[in-house]
Amino acid sequence: MKFQTIGFIGLGLIGGSIAKKIKKNDRTAKIIASAHHKETIEEAFKEGLIENDTLLPLEAFADCDCIFLCAPVERNIDYLRKLKDIIGKGCYITDVGSTKTEIHEEVIRLGLENHFIGGHPMTGSEKTGILSASETLLENAYYIITPTAVTPQADIDAFRDFVLSLGSIPLILDYKTHDFSTAAISHLPHMIAYSLVNLINKIDDNKETMKTIAAGGFKDITRIASSSPVMWENICASNQEPILKLMDQYIDILEELRGYIEKKDEQALLTFFQKAKDYRDSMTLPSVRSQTACYELFTDLADETGGIAAIAKLLADNAISIKNIGIVNNREYEEGILHLEFPDEEMRNQAREILSAGGYTVHLR
Repeated sequence: MKFQTIGFIGLGLIGGSIAKKIKKNDRTAKIIASAHHKETIEEAFKEGLIENDTLLPLEAFADCDCIFLCAPVERNIDYLRKLKDIIGKGCYITDVGSTKTEIHEEVIRLGLENHFIGGHPMTGSEKTGILSASETLLENAYYIITPTAVTPQADIDAFRDFVLSLGSIPLILDYKTHDFSTAAISHLPHMIAYSLVNLINKIDDNKETMKTIAAGGFKDITRIASSSPVMWENICASNQEPILKLMDQYIDILEELRGYIEKKDEQALLTFFQKAKDYRDSMTLPSVRSQTACYELFTDLADETGGIAAIAKLLADNAISIKNIGIVNNREYEEGILHLEFPDEEMRNQAREILSAGGYTVHLR
C-alpha cells in the first residue's frame, strides 16, 4: 500500500516511531501531523520528519491517503467523528490503540467501514513522546490488523505489506477476537499483578517483612504492576466486558485450586500444576524463564543482516558467555528487541557495559 501523503494525529512514542520508519524507507514521503503539544510538532519538523512546523486543524488532513490516529482511544473516537466529513474518497484511517471494539463500533455507526483498518502495534516503552520515538521500535514486533467486515481483501493484503515494510510481523484478527485475546494475555495479568501487590501491601507487618524478602518469583509476577495507572484505567474502561468475563473465569479457576488445597487432593494438585507447566513450557523463547535466578538484558536492534551476529561476536570477543538469546515479538509493555540471558550477574553487567560502549541501547528488567 503506497501512501503519497500520510497524516498523524498524535505523534508520541508509537506515532513518532511509525513516522520515523516510514521516512527512513522513503525520504520523499510527505508526512503531516498534529499533536496535543505544539512542542511535539516543532521537534518533529526540526528533525525533518514532517512538513508542517505548527499545529494543524483537522481540515488540513483532507488530502491524506492515510491518517494514523495515535491518541488515547476516547480521543481517537472523537477525531474519527470530526474526520468523517473531511477525508477524501480513497483515504484510509487507521489507529494504534490497544483495544479495538469501541472504535470499530463507532466506525460502523458513522458508516466509515470503507475507510477504516484498525491497527495495534504490540510494542512500547515506559518512555513517552517524540524524543523517545525510534525507527527500530516496531522491528519484529507483532502488529495486529483488524479490518472491517467490508474491507476488500486486496486492501487488507496491501496494508499487511505496509506493516511488513515497517519491520513488524502482521497478524490479521477480527476486532472482537483481538480484544478478548489481549484481555486474556495482557489485561487480566495486569489486574492480577495490581491485586497481588495491593494484597501484600495490605497484609504486610509494620517491619515490612514481606516487602523486604520479596524475591524473584514475586517480583517477576508483579513487575507489570509498575505500568501507568492512567493507561490501565483507560484500558479497563475501553475493554470492560472481556476483562470482567475473564476475571470471572480466573476466579473460578482460583476457587478450583483452593478446593484442591483445602481437600489436600495431591493428585488433583499435581495434575493442575503439571498441566500449567506443560502449557507454559510450550511457549516459545524468550518468554520461558529459568527456575533459578535470571540474569538478562534487552537491547534495541535494527532488522538488518548480521545484526545478531555482530552482537554475539562483540560479546564473544570479550569472553562473555550467552546463556540464551531470542527475539521479543510482543513488546507492548517491554523494551528491547533482542533478549539475552547470562550465567551470572557479573557477566550480565559486563555485557551491559560492552554493548553500551558499542553504541547499543540496553534495557534492564
